Amino acid sequence: MRTLNIGILAHVDAGKTSLTERLLFETGVIRRIGSVDSGSTQTDTLDLERRRGITIQAAVVSFMVGDVRVNLIDTPGHPDFIAEVERALAVLDGVVLVVSAVEGVQPQTRVLMRTLARLGLPVILFANKIDRMGARYESLLADIRHRLTPAVLPLSTVAAIGTREAVTAPCEPDAAMLAEHSDELLAAYVDDAVPADLVRRELARQTASAIVYPVFFGSAITGEGVPELLAGVRELLPSAGPGPDGELRATVFKIERGRAGEKIAYVRVFSGELSARRGLPWRRPGTAIRGEVRPTAVRIFDGGSSTVDGVAGAGSIARVHGLRELRIGDQLGVPSDTRTGLFAPPSLETAVRSDRPVELYAALRRLAESDPLISIRAEDGAELTIRLYGEVQKEVIASRLAEEHGLAVEFAETRPICVERPVGTGSFTEMISGRPDGFLATVGLRVEPGPGYRYGLAVEAGSLLPPFHHALEEAIPAALRQGLHGWQVIGCHVTLTHSGYWAPVSSAADFRRCAPLVVLHALREAGTEVLEPVHRFELEVPADRISVALSRLADAHAELSSSVVRGETAVLGGTIAAGRVHGFEQQLPGLTQGDYAFWTEFGGYRPVHGEPPRRARTDLNPLHREEYVARLAGRM
Repeated sequence: MRTLNIGILAHVDAGKTSLTERLLFETGVIRRIGSVDSGSTQTDTLDLERRRGITIQAAVVSFMVGDVRVNLIDTPGHPDFIAEVERALAVLDGVVLVVSAVEGVQPQTRVLMRTLARLGLPVILFANKIDRMGARYESLLADIRHRLTPAVLPLSTVAAIGTREAVTAPCEPDAAMLAEHSDELLAAYVDDAVPADLVRRELARQTASAIVYPVFFGSAITGEGVPELLAGVRELLPSAGPGPDGELRATVFKIERGRAGEKIAYVRVFSGELSARRGLPWRRPGTAIRGEVRPTAVRIFDGGSSTVDGVAGAGSIARVHGLRELRIGDQLGVPSDTRTGLFAPPSLETAVRSDRPVELYAALRRLAESDPLISIRAEDGAELTIRLYGEVQKEVIASRLAEEHGLAVEFAETRPICVERPVGTGSFTEMISGRPDGFLATVGLRVEPGPGYRYGLAVEAGSLLPPFHHALEEAIPAALRQGLHGWQVIGCHVTLTHSGYWAPVSSAADFRRCAPLVVLHALREAGTEVLEPVHRFELEVPADRISVALSRLADAHAELSSSVVRGETAVLGGTIAAGRVHGFEQQLPGLTQGDYAFWTEFGGYRPVHGEPPRRARTDLNPLHREEYVARLAGRM
């Protein structure tokens, strides 16, 4: 039996959760369709999701389409929860991208499609809400071609669009368009003898290769067009085959807690088999952290959100118990490449305060299991900061802390997460010392500007034992997380210029403790500049509102790079500081009477003008719970 793992992606309110409900209903998994508004859907399981009517965490359900088992991951549509989408993309075979036939291509739709195209993931588009007033067909397709991709291939037409009586009918794919990427089909097209089965084969091949993107029209509410979408999923989206050697390759993409507080890992198996009570190697990509685990239970999805005990084979998604050490992104079995870094990391942060700081720290650590990008940081005075994508995420975290942990919290004003980079070259050497405050290690480092991070040697590789080299390779990047102004240092090349140890008493710990001191002194000699995060933006407003829009952009210190008037619409583009995006966006409804479209994505960094902002430095590893709790206890 073939297994296919797909994701449902969309801009918020495009109807992807309603579509998931309809798919479960059409395939016989549920007898009654839940409602987002009433909080009765299968995939929005958090109380907060049900109340707010938005998806916050990715959820998995399964159903059968003919002889194909489909595992479907419903993902958040709000940009504040884009990290959930990234974790889902790492384990998918294909995607259904939902577009509203009324609102059309929205800001988040564009961000998602750009990422999907970059990954080469197969995508089927579903134009939802054809039964709603204002739904469009030809102009929507033109919108998709202009804003998403010209390689769209409509596979359905609509009669009475924009009414409750809207109905769809299948249409033949454009053979001429498919022939552009198929010599066989082109020859048949020239001879005016195009076999229908050849067209369908080419449609499936080119969809699987992300050359074309089929478009189905329909309504998740009425069910119109959904059977055709299901057939398209089965016929056009490919499932990944098992690995060439049968070795286990699996990735953890979600963590949740059960009713008794036990950790449950959601695992995608790419090859091999995953079974309970079998010792398995695991590793954390990008680190030296690894070990062995023994799952206590492996449960495979078996209709909707229900699971059964079993062996998870290639292509399966399983809920696995007993993986207490593992986090999102960790790998089981043989190491493999995974899709990471698809979206920019959070560019904002805020301090969180509570009159029960020990409990707050423990609760945030629990939340960070399901969202690692929260990234708890303890500053001087034991103040906790977390990273954010936006203000909605802050509200959700506050609600979850109150409901799940009984904690009332206050947030400081959100601020941008800046970075530093060296502006010159600096060197420093710490010599081996037997003093009580010294190190049994000699470490000399040179830091200088350069693209990305690079660590190199200007000493003989054999001048240090391998454990000492490994200690430096881990300690130096960790030390660069806090520069002279407290921000992470980027664009830095580090060279080991001096090394030495005292046999047999020197240890890796000596090098691990010495490296941060040497890095800091070298950075002081080099000097650093602080950069603030900026977002690229595109703003559409009525042409008669362009002057006021330009004025407000100037007030927000945005830098304009393009300004085009298309009929009655003005399109402005440029960059704006990440810390000003939310405030500017809040002004838009009043400026335009609600007639606007605003899209942003991370656009890099630019030097801060004026006095550079500082962030309190701390040498505390926030993952060391005991050390942090001891600090808190000292304050209380």
